[in-house]
Amino acid sequence: MKTVEPETAASSGRMSHREVIQALSGLMLGMFVSILASTVVANALPRIIADLNGSQSVYTWIVTTELLAMTATVPLWGKMADLYSKKLLIQLSLGLFVVGSLVAGFTPNVEILLVSRVIQGVGAGGMTALALIVMAAMIPPRELGRYSGMFGAVFGVATIAGPLIGGVLVDTSWLGWRWCFLIGVPFSLIAIALLQRTLHLPTTRKQVSIDWLGALLITGGVSTLLIWSTLAGDKFDWASWQTAAMVIGGVVILGLAVWAESKAKEPIIPLGIFRHRTVTLAIIASVLVGVAMFGGTVFLSQYFQTSLGKTPTAAGLMGLPMVFGLLISSTVAGALITKFGKWKIFLVSGSIVMTIGMFLLSTIDAHTSVPVISVFMAVLGVGVGLLMQNLVLAAQNEVPAAELGATTSALTFFRSMGGSIGVSALGAVLTHRVTALFTERFGPAAAGGGEVPDLQTLPPEVLAVIKEIYGTATADLFLIGAPIAFLAVIAVVFIKEKPLSNLSGDERLAQEQTLTH
Repeated sequence: MKTVEPETAASSGRMSHREVIQALSGLMLGMFVSILASTVVANALPRIIADLNGSQSVYTWIVTTELLAMTATVPLWGKMADLYSKKLLIQLSLGLFVVGSLVAGFTPNVEILLVSRVIQGVGAGGMTALALIVMAAMIPPRELGRYSGMFGAVFGVATIAGPLIGGVLVDTSWLGWRWCFLIGVPFSLIAIALLQRTLHLPTTRKQVSIDWLGALLITGGVSTLLIWSTLAGDKFDWASWQTAAMVIGGVVILGLAVWAESKAKEPIIPLGIFRHRTVTLAIIASVLVGVAMFGGTVFLSQYFQTSLGKTPTAAGLMGLPMVFGLLISSTVAGALITKFGKWKIFLVSGSIVMTIGMFLLSTIDAHTSVPVISVFMAVLGVGVGLLMQNLVLAAQNEVPAAELGATTSALTFFRSMGGSIGVSALGAVLTHRVTALFTERFGPAAAGGGEVPDLQTLPPEVLAVIKEIYGTATADLFLIGAPIAFLAVIAVVFIKEKPLSNLSGDERLAQEQTLTH
């Protein structure tokens, strides 16, 4: 015990507010560019597909492949953070993101673009998981509110501002869509340099082995289900032998993953964390938040351009009310949690407001005014802002410090999975609904290609009908999403409020190690 204690005391000394802010500057910059990669292409997709001669099926895949890679690798990054240097891992994840971004920026075809999006996703998965883990290591839960509020704001702004930035780049003739990928490179390099100078954490050195079998099975099972939810309703019917094969296959693989994790010495996702009711309920709510966040924003961008006839830049600007709603609510909630130590009220109110926002957006059509849509989006943003980061805070406060990395990455993993399912499944629903409405208005022949129409070449009477079709189909998406969001209300109501710890993750770990010795 004497050999452990002096080392821990020296290395886990409480960082001052200034030191924390300096360290967080690099983390937040890295988080911003990695999350931005998921959404910056939203308004650029029509131009990208046209320039690279891609088919309509590629539209969703350019978003989904990055989300899929991010989702599937988050648990592995989280587990490695419990075993190896968090600083080195976070710099490695940013390095991978830079490589993926450069390949995407110079891609000659759709196939290489999809590969580059996978590389970007692996890097982004590391960044999103590790940023929250590093925060928990540096800062006590009691003080984490104000900092996690800032992170929630960065996450939300990057998610929703991405389409705006992408739209401006596409509309700027001397830049173009390739800069949607290249813009993150200099900022990622700056983040790596900042982290090298400002992030000082004790290096974890253990003689351990990573559960590669568990990682492979988790990745395989999740990927199978996500690929199914992307293709179903487009390449084959929801009720078909392909659906049965992929769903049963995915569930069996995940069942094997659970078995492998129960036997592993160092499991990727320790099954013990699910014994904590707060963690289990927070994970369920995180999946539902992911559906609302990603599913909503990706298809609103298309609605603004196709149904309301806005330019990519204007479509991006129309997302700002959601940005501001999320920014204000997450920052204010974080400050209030730090001041008063109460957090459950924000989870409950956030989930209710998020559900109301989804219901309001289910009433839109091709004639809804911009101010009305702005109010609806602001409501959704406020709800997500109150809920998202505080779910992580509640779970981190519940588990032993030794499981902080695995617990945080589990929440990030399931939220990303919710986003992936939201984009792929809601995208399939949108395609099916649009096809049905096209058939209804123009006859079966008109719906055969399934291509997004070029609005500039259509006669006014046809254009008016197509705007109506996309307005109706988008509203239907939110009508499906609203009851899904309401399930988050039920989940968070049953979370038990526990006083926030005044010790940082490293201090709690030192205390736990002392008790075990």
